[in-house]
Amino acid sequence: MTYVVTGATGHFGRLAIESLLRRGVPAGEIRGIGRQIEKAADLGVEIRKADYEDPASLRDAFAGAAKLLFVSGSEPGRRLAQHQNVVAAAVEAGVGLVAYTSILNAETSTMDLAADHRATEKLLAESGLRTVFLRNGWYYEVYTDRLATFLEHGVAGSAGDGPISAAARADYADAAAAVLTQEPGQGVYELAAEVFTLATLAERVSEAAGKPVPYVPLTEDAYREVLTGSGLPGEVADFVVGIDRGIAAGQLASSSDDLAKLLGRPPVSLREALAQ
Repeated sequence: MTYVVTGATGHFGRLAIESLLRRGVPAGEIRGIGRQIEKAADLGVEIRKADYEDPASLRDAFAGAAKLLFVSGSEPGRRLAQHQNVVAAAVEAGVGLVAYTSILNAETSTMDLAADHRATEKLLAESGLRTVFLRNGWYYEVYTDRLATFLEHGVAGSAGDGPISAAARADYADAAAAVLTQEPGQGVYELAAEVFTLATLAERVSEAAGKPVPYVPLTEDAYREVLTGSGLPGEVADFVVGIDRGIAAGQLASSSDDLAKLLGRPPVSLREALAQ
């Protein structure tokens, strides 16, 4: 059996491959694909160069694949066309199972971020492929990667007291590996570890740092000014503000325990992630 993991040269794909190996999948049965294959040379599995915008490379990468972890692209505006290429190549290769990394509440979310995921889920559902949708919540890393900024300026945002369901990237990747190595119990998994607000995040950062770190609630216009003032292009700032708008509306919240069930253990908590 051949397991194919897209995005093997990125954070998520690498973690998924490492999890497959830990779960006992022989290295010879794993194929990672990506654009900069030298980044994954140390994984000890077959790595093939492929690009979501190069259908021929995808057809070669998927040849003989029994199970495919389809890690969503990260280029807004280009992602859906890229995903169409992936789905077409998977159909042509006759892949037995496709697990796609989507977003929490993809079916009902009004967030701009969810539109491409919802369209991709539709593509897969209509493709005839056997599919599993891994609807990942937010990532702790969105915040833990900004700890230096939080410690200096506080936790700022325009999400109000909107609930955020999130988890560690490694746990999402481990859950994806679990789906590939087991018989999926369902076709859709809503995945997150815990729910918190930006005010709660500030409290947790304060605990981890041993000093007060305030939450600074902002209007959307004020937050946009902060983002552009820090060097973000206007369109990127609008995208980030849009995410906070969705959070404020409850679009990134779920009480599902699917993640813990797939992992067979408690997911890493926000406190643990900050401590690490």
